[in-house]
Amino acid sequence: METRVAEIAPGIFRLSTFVPEVAPPAGFTFNQFLIDADEPLLFHCGARAMFPSVSAAVRSIIPLERLRWISFSHVEADECGAMNLWLAAAPEAEVAHGATACSVSIGDLADRPPRVLADGEVLDLGGRRVRYLDTPHVPHGWDAGMMFEEETKTLLCSDLFTQLGDPEPLTEVDILGPATEAEEVFQPIPLTPAIQPTLARLAGLQPKTLAVMHGSSYRGDCAAALMALGEFYAARLDASLRV
Repeated sequence: METRVAEIAPGIFRLSTFVPEVAPPAGFTFNQFLIDADEPLLFHCGARAMFPSVSAAVRSIIPLERLRWISFSHVEADECGAMNLWLAAAPEAEVAHGATACSVSIGDLADRPPRVLADGEVLDLGGRRVRYLDTPHVPHGWDAGMMFEEETKTLLCSDLFTQLGDPEPLTEVDILGPATEAEEVFQPIPLTPAIQPTLARLAGLQPKTLAVMHGSSYRGDCAAALMALGEFYAARLDASLRV
């Protein structure tokens, strides 16, 4: 298993592991993101089996002992399966997440107590600031949340814009089309009335880069892409209600 490193924005590194056995024949990427700052933050832990490869990739950028913050969108194996392995490797690290995730799951699952973040709270990494955003049921689960790095305007958007295959680390071409193709395969996003307003809220941040968990990250008119994705899911919801 090989984890490749690419810098998708200044000081923000994509750690990508391609697994051909998932969604064959195209395969599937699992991406974590490291924000290098005085207090580095890892977004997505990866599954436990990926820890040796992903941790080696992190070690190529910073010593593991420097890792200070660990976060992810929601409780799921590829998001937080290796959480306690990271906590063991980085003695000063804390998991940071929203109140729902901390009270329902992380407070029990994590080997150290988590740092509870309020919706909209900013975590100062020292030279970088990340804003935590509650996004219930987007992409999955009532515990879901995302982070926005304010200096580079990078939105760590979890499973939004999921793509099949092993595409390039960063693209400036359309990602909505590939995302809708993956939606037909997995149908991972719950269709609720909240999804379009949530995506509109994220678009209002005017992100410049979308750090996508599965597939290429995107640089370009991210607000327009988020609004278009919201319209796609709104149309799917409307169609499902007409059946």
